[in-house]
Amino acid sequence: MTSVHPPPGPGRELSNPPTDGISNIRFSNHSDNLLVSLWDKSVRLYDASANILRGEFMHGGPVLDCCFHDDSSGIMFSHGKEDVLGRHDAPVRCIEYSYGAGQVITGWDKTLKCWDPRVGNRVVVATAGRHVNVYDLRKMSQPEQQRESSLKYQTRCVRCYPNGTGYALSSDEGRVAMEFFDLSETSQAKKYAFKCHRKSEAGRDIVYPVNAIAFHPVYGTFATGGCDGFVNVWDGNNKKRLYQYSKYPASISALSFSRDSRLLAVASSYAFEEGDMPHEPDAIFVRSANEIEVKPKPKVYPNPPA
Repeated sequence: MTSVHPPPGPGRELSNPPTDGISNIRFSNHSDNLLVSLWDKSVRLYDASANILRGEFMHGGPVLDCCFHDDSSGIMFSHGKEDVLGRHDAPVRCIEYSYGAGQVITGWDKTLKCWDPRVGNRVVVATAGRHVNVYDLRKMSQPEQQRESSLKYQTRCVRCYPNGTGYALSSDEGRVAMEFFDLSETSQAKKYAFKCHRKSEAGRDIVYPVNAIAFHPVYGTFATGGCDGFVNVWDGNNKKRLYQYSKYPASISALSFSRDSRLLAVASSYAFEEGDMPHEPDAIFVRSANEIEVKPKPKVYPNPPA
C-alpha cells in the first residue's frame, strides 16, 4: 500500500491540553464535543470546533476508556457521586455504547457485561491469547463466533466496519487485519492483513505497535495511528494507502472522526513503549478531514488495445 501525495500538517492543537497519558478520545454523535479519558483519573470534555475546554471530571482511579451516551452525558466506570450503571470485579479497559440496542458494553476483567441505561447488533471482543469473540447483543449467553486472530501478536485495537460486515484488528507488530463476519467461503476469501507503521533503518525493519483505528463514517475508509507518531489513511477495499499526515510529537494513542466526517481528532501521547524517559507533552490535534485525504480513488483501468 503506497501514498502519492505530500503529507499535510498535523492540524490545530487544542488549548488546555491534558498533562498525563491519553487513553482514548471520542467525538459525540450529535455535535463536535470531544470526550477525553486520561490516566490522571480525569475525563475532559472539549468543544473541538470552538477550541474550548467545557469541563473536567475527576474519578477515583485512572480512566481507561470513555464514550458518549448522548450529547450531554458520557459513560465511564468510576468511584464517587456519578450515577453507577454497574460494577466489574477488576479494572474496565474498554467501553462502547450501542445506539441500536441502547446498551453499554464493557470489559477487560475476563468478563463482558451489558448495561441498559435507559450500529448493529454485533460486538467484537478481542481477548488475551489472540482470541476474538463475536457476540449478538440480542443473545449474550454465548459468542455467536469464536475465532483466533490472524495476527501473530497481541491485539491493540479492534473496530467494526461502518457497514456492519466485519472488523479491523491491529497488533503490536505493525499489522492490521481486515476480517468479515460472513463465514461463507466467498466472504472469507476477501479477508487479508497488511503491514503498516514500519520503517527501514540501517538494513533493519523497525516495527511499531498500531494503537488506534478509526473509520470514516461516510466513505468507510479508515485511519490508523501508531507508536511511530504517524497517522495513515487507508482504502481497505482497494488495499491502498490514501494519505500519511506529518509526524506527530509522540505516539498516537487514539483517533476519532466527527459524526459528520469533517474532523479527525488525534491524540499524541507517549505510550511508554520505551520505558520511563523524557518525552514530548501530551496533545490533542483536530484537523479537517479533506476529501482528497479520505475519499477512495476510482480504479483506473488501462485502455484496451486499438
